Amino acid sequence: MTANMNPQLADLIEAFDVFFLDQYGTLHDGRMPYPGAVDALQRIRSAGRRVVILSNSGKSAADNAARFVRLGFPETSFDHFVTSGEVAVDLVQTGRLGLSLSPRTRCFTISSDTDTNLADRLGLTAAEKAEEADLIVISGSQADKVGMGAYADMLRHAAAAGVPAICTNPDIQMLTPSGLAPAAGSIARLYESFGGRVAWVGKPHPAMYDYAYRLCGSPPKERIVAIGDSLEHDVAGAHRFGIASVLVRLGVSDKVSREALQAAVDEAGLKPLAILDRLS
Repeated sequence: MTANMNPQLADLIEAFDVFFLDQYGTLHDGRMPYPGAVDALQRIRSAGRRVVILSNSGKSAADNAARFVRLGFPETSFDHFVTSGEVAVDLVQTGRLGLSLSPRTRCFTISSDTDTNLADRLGLTAAEKAEEADLIVISGSQADKVGMGAYADMLRHAAAAGVPAICTNPDIQMLTPSGLAPAAGSIARLYESFGGRVAWVGKPHPAMYDYAYRLCGSPPKERIVAIGDSLEHDVAGAHRFGIASVLVRLGVSDKVSREALQAAVDEAGLKPLAILDRLS
């Protein structure tokens, strides 16, 4: 399939064997599936294609898959669920992040609630303050409630002390009931601006795609397509990994005109196959 064809779902099913699909902002809004999304996944699976949900979530694949099903997606609508949190555990346990951790490692977690999933799975000790930690995990954001200034105060001293951080959700913006707000990736960038060292895990970084690729048995890359709502994460990540992509005007791209999206695509030098209003 060549670019600028404005393909429909049937064309994508014909052209590709493996679908790397974003979830939040592409298939659902956090409360319910988008119109046509459940049927779209069923059509892809019924055609014998493989579906891998790729999510920038610091939580485990199992937690996300269970929530996905509760939202109304059948368990049969996907083959694998891959989260940045799952990939982070793999990278740490295999030594590829270059971190030496033990149960005595004090970990400070920044999340969207009280979740300490990564620290718990790695068996680390919880730290009450960032500057007292040996490691900081940035997996979520409450910037819509507390503001970025609160995170600046929280992290400035830790960065100066050289505490390393892992960002398990590189999303820069997140959807909230009141609109877009700074996400975990924005907090990680803030930490870097203070001189802090951050290991980024998740889209658009290659380890996320490599993990999903290996789960699928390393098929020919020309038979894989990634679909999502973020130019900066879904499309750019697919481009970096060497696979095709489709951008949907939902989620973080919902309020952006088609013309503005196309201009952003051109400016970034990216070449998604199409910009679709939704996956259906």
